[in-house]
Amino acid sequence: MRLENRHSILLIISLFVLMDAHAQDQRMGFFESDFILSNIPEYSGIEQRLQLLSDGWRQEISDLDTEIQLLQEDYSAKEILYTDEIRQEKQREIQQKKTQRDAFLNQKFGPDGEYFQSQDELLEPIMRQIFTAVSEVARKQGFDFVFDRSGDIYLVFARSEWNLNDAILIELGIDIE
Repeated sequence: MRLENRHSILLIISLFVLMDAHAQDQRMGFFESDFILSNIPEYSGIEQRLQLLSDGWRQEISDLDTEIQLLQEDYSAKEILYTDEIRQEKQREIQQKKTQRDAFLNQKFGPDGEYFQSQDELLEPIMRQIFTAVSEVARKQGFDFVFDRSGDIYLVFARSEWNLNDAILIELGIDIE
């Protein structure tokens, strides 16, 4: 087990022990950011913009894959006719096309790629609004801890009375039925 994992586990255990010691005095709530986002009208427009971006890039990747496949098929069909020099040149050409495709894929969809940068840029104002609304609801209703159930924190059980989704939507000015 890596050292960071051990520290994380110890931190989580310590947090739960501390929380258990003071549980009678503290209130915890949860919300689901995915649910909140799905109810924000601007979010669907952002999703559409991101989808258009990624669809265009995926088409370019598909075109590159087709080019690579055609080059490989041509090479396989004619390999016996090529001299060693031409064979190496064709193999380099195929490899360069694969490298080009991989670089494009990483540039657009890699961890620091344009897709995620655009997503962060477009979602940042909405996420800031949600964070502000969550903080305001937590302050008004006296919560000590509020968890986002949509992320990596898993709640196995939560009483619905502690669900803050509706209060957060109201705080954001979104009418709920």
